[in-house]
Amino acid sequence: MQTKSLKKFVYLAIAAAVATITLKMLAYFLTGSVGLFSDALESVVNLIAAVIALFMITLAEKPADKEHAYGHHKAEYFSSAIEGGLIVLAAFSIIWSAVPRILHPQPIENVGIGLLVAIGASAINLAVGLVLIKNGRKNYSITLEADGKHLMTDVYTSIGVLIGIGMVHFTGLLILDGLVAVAVAINILWTGYQLMRRSAHGLLDSALPESELLKITTILDLYKEQKLEYHSLMTRQAGQRKFVSLHILLPGKLTIQEGHDMVEKIERNIRDLFDAPVTVFTHLEPVEDPVSMQDIGIDRHSNADEIQIVI
Repeated sequence: MQTKSLKKFVYLAIAAAVATITLKMLAYFLTGSVGLFSDALESVVNLIAAVIALFMITLAEKPADKEHAYGHHKAEYFSSAIEGGLIVLAAFSIIWSAVPRILHPQPIENVGIGLLVAIGASAINLAVGLVLIKNGRKNYSITLEADGKHLMTDVYTSIGVLIGIGMVHFTGLLILDGLVAVAVAINILWTGYQLMRRSAHGLLDSALPESELLKITTILDLYKEQKLEYHSLMTRQAGQRKFVSLHILLPGKLTIQEGHDMVEKIERNIRDLFDAPVTVFTHLEPVEDPVSMQDIGIDRHSNADEIQIVI
């Protein structure tokens, strides 16, 4: 299965970021709310992140070449890591802007109009965020899913800011505007940390989720009736592409052709489990040979003195 181009969704994220920045800055100028200003700053981060995501997805979709025989799929993890870093930077910027308002509160103006404009911006983020998350999960793209979750966090943040403005309006406690902005920043910090943590796991070749591993082992276990054994099952994911490697142990009396046919069938069954590109590496071994059990892990364990190489 070929990877699907996801750039159209990133263009949608860029358009949404431009629209929300415009609306939120308008709301800030109308109200003077530092909470809305902090919300607008996060949308600027959304725009920068979306542009970076476009570049990285374009790179990830490039076909494999001589220098990158396994493809460029891990570029997506760099995108989400950079986005996480930008989110953290924006959070500290928000706190920097909010502290003076806490120390020296100022009145908020044109609350009704400002709230209406901010609600419109949140509605855009909500719609686009749901689209990105849905298609990110469908296409196994951490970049799209991260962008979508970031937008949803923006929605929750906007709701918090709007609540803060409403509380200022009804209670007269001006300090609440700055306090809500700090709360927004803390929420953004957590989102940035989560994105960077997930990206690190991807770059460190973490295994596929347990639910997906179970699918693979269920298929393999069906072949045990045909005297097939397996070990050294290792998995990882790079962007949209999944990688599965394992050793297949078959009776030594089978011909090379028979063993090859069996392995080809198993590889096809594994690829058909997922609606995503899957690369399967198999190594065929005779089940009766003790040497077949010396390479169960990623490193081969053997006694070099016992191995004879015949040329």
